Amino acid sequence: MMKLTGGCHCGEVRYEVEGDPYTHALCHCSDCRRHAGAPMVGWTMYPQEALTITKGVPKVYKSSENGRRQFCSDCGTGLFYENSQTLPGLIDIQSGTYDEPEAIPARVHIQVAERIAWMADAHQLPEFDRYPPVKG
Repeated sequence: MMKLTGGCHCGEVRYEVEGDPYTHALCHCSDCRRHAGAPMVGWTMYPQEALTITKGVPKVYKSSENGRRQFCSDCGTGLFYENSQTLPGLIDIQSGTYDEPEAIPARVHIQVAERIAWMADAHQLPEFDRYPPVKG
């Protein structure tokens, strides 16, 4: 059985999750994009009881009628998402917050109806190991 640890950027909130995720989805919805300030957000889904907060207390934000996003109130890192109506008994964990984010490969893109158009071809952009050369 898989056991992973993770936390926020500043280290004030830490967690453990045990078991295999139901999925690892890359979400393109506008709510996720705006909350994270990123073109998409990776989420792994588990039963709520698989998650244990080991340090700190995440702040809960009512992001929609039934949606609840949890984040670190010190550094702002998004951590968890719950929706008692759409996903009863389940919790999504932002996969970028794992100590070993490569441990669970992404399996699917979701909410692509709201995807930023240029994200469809983002894998074709030039790549650099670090920053590209600055043109003056």
